[in-house]
Amino acid sequence: MVMAHILLIKRNEKERNFLAKELKKNGYEVDEITDIRKAIDRINELRFDVVVADLDTMNTVEEGHNLLKKVIREQVIPPYLIIDKKPPAWTESYILEASSLKKVIELIGHIQSKEQKLMQAEIDYLRHRQPYIYNTDHIVAKSPQMRQVLSMVKKICSSDATVLITGETGTGKELIASAIHFNSPRRKRAFVKVNCAALHETLLESELFGHEKGAFTGAYKRRIGRFEQADGGTMFLDEIGDMSPSVQAKVLRVIQEKEFERLGGEKTIKVDVRLLAATNKDLRALIEEGKFRQDLYYRINVLHIHLSPLRERHEDIMPLAEFFLRKFSSHLSKPIKGFSPGAKRFLLNYPWPGNVRELENIIERAVLMAEGDIIDERDLFIEYDLSPSIVRKGIKLKEAERELIIQALQRSNWIQKEAARLLGISKRAIHYKIKKYGIKHYRWIKNR
Repeated sequence: MVMAHILLIKRNEKERNFLAKELKKNGYEVDEITDIRKAIDRINELRFDVVVADLDTMNTVEEGHNLLKKVIREQVIPPYLIIDKKPPAWTESYILEASSLKKVIELIGHIQSKEQKLMQAEIDYLRHRQPYIYNTDHIVAKSPQMRQVLSMVKKICSSDATVLITGETGTGKELIASAIHFNSPRRKRAFVKVNCAALHETLLESELFGHEKGAFTGAYKRRIGRFEQADGGTMFLDEIGDMSPSVQAKVLRVIQEKEFERLGGEKTIKVDVRLLAATNKDLRALIEEGKFRQDLYYRINVLHIHLSPLRERHEDIMPLAEFFLRKFSSHLSKPIKGFSPGAKRFLLNYPWPGNVRELENIIERAVLMAEGDIIDERDLFIEYDLSPSIVRKGIKLKEAERELIIQALQRSNWIQKEAARLLGISKRAIHYKIKKYGIKHYRWIKNR
């Protein structure tokens, strides 16, 4: 059982010591603070489950509101706040009143029991649902490219081999990684995901390997890293191409030796982890630039799965759109039956630079905004960017030009003359390119 982490904010030393002693005796982790400002700093550094505070520690109303804001309103999962006297204006359900020290201990016991039951119910639900969600037979895949990917996933699930998953942003790399784990012998153990691009080098190192108390400024206590959490299970390193060379060296050691040390620690920790990695970058090009270790590349590229962009697998567009339509219609309680012919043509003609993620977002917005029981073309609002960034690495010139022409046509409501003006070319030139790239729109057919 994971015990609650509690912050005590009390000036009265006798009361604070009594509570700390009793709570620690029951297995709780307790931090003690006497000053409200230091408490707020500590809350910004660490995640607490319960905060126990006396109103007399808050010298002014402003300080009280600041504590409430920092502890409650800015936390993703608000911790419980136990105070000796609850002001009438503080009506939030997670703010509790305890008139005695004995009552504080009782309340924390009730909170621990309640949260443990909720956690277990959620774990049971996820264990039941995830094998269904990530069953390869349930993943939408009509195109030959995706059928080949799922065929490979089925073959490699039972092994412990490292897998490199490549593809543009939004193509579904995390979905494939999840399918590999939840169809493997490790499925009942942890599946730990880390986005390497989202964290600074030092934070990423601490996130992966953990740290000892005092390892750096703000390290108030020992932290277990993600590799330890994934022991016996699977680690998914997303955007591994953004990892710094120093962290790459440590990850390479974990793959080769199955061991590491926490930041600031000397103890060698052994782990049994299967590694899955993903990137939208060209790792070979990064190796040539000296930004990615060649030995690490060969270690993670034992098995390679490449996900094609959505624009190259048209057979998946409508099945995915219909899947997302059912999903969001159910979530939003809107009985939408399907797509109009115009909406279908729109979905099939659009180049999807954001891939499956963009399609999902657009369908969610369309379901939310739709007034009838059919999604029409006008419900599929897309923001266009005609900036030079359209020419991304990995896109051929022809593909970029076709995508740019389609975006100009979309912005000009499919009027070729207006699209030509946006692109700075003649109407004759855009007509030639439309024919060259096989771009079609139902309005043009209707007008013939």
